[in-house]
Amino acid sequence: MSLGAHLQELKKKHETLEQRVEQAQRSPGVDDLAVRELKKKKLRLKEEISRLTS
Repeated sequence: MSLGAHLQELKKKHETLEQRVEQAQRSPGVDDLAVRELKKKKLRLKEEISRLTS
């Protein structure tokens, strides 16, 4: 897999997580721990994208 394709895949995963976080935050009764874990995963992806584009 080329670097460009890998970056595209990471960005797509990041966007998907962003949508899941927003949806979870709007839903009543969603576990705060679950939202926190989604945010951590999203941050790790963002850091990886940043590292690869530097």
